[in-house]
Amino acid sequence: MTRDEIEALPYRPCVGVVLMNQDGRVFAAQRIDNPTPAWQMPQGGIDSDEKPRKAALRELWEETGITEDLVEFVAKTKDWVTYDLPDEMVGQIWGGRYRGQKQKWFLYRYLGSDAQVNIETEHPEFSVWAWMDHAEVIEKIVPFKRSVYEAVFDAFAEHLR
Repeated sequence: MTRDEIEALPYRPCVGVVLMNQDGRVFAAQRIDNPTPAWQMPQGGIDSDEKPRKAALRELWEETGITEDLVEFVAKTKDWVTYDLPDEMVGQIWGGRYRGQKQKWFLYRYLGSDAQVNIETEHPEFSVWAWMDHAEVIEKIVPFKRSVYEAVFDAFAEHLR
């Protein structure tokens, strides 16, 4: 695709979840489908009949097995946060229909135990998970999403230690 064709594509509506434990550390997991170690927080698309908050809770459950009763809502980003895929990836992901994603992020406090986290879901996306300081998550995210994670952590700074 040419640069003009890519720029004409829309952003995919998406949600993300910053899941914070009682120690103020953040959930991150290593993706199964990336040959190099690529970590991220739970995130995914918004179905046509969903509100963003409902989609965030669904994505959290689908990717981690964590149910709504194990989390407490803390905050959400005021605005959508966008990122563009690298040009060479545009035709490979989402059927070439999107240039990147626009994301609404939600911060939840995790009330459960580590034993209740289950990344071996029906359609697993992660191979391993850990609680990390948010600076460590930023270091481990793929470079084209780094500015999104920085913006999200800035938006939630008053709630993160």
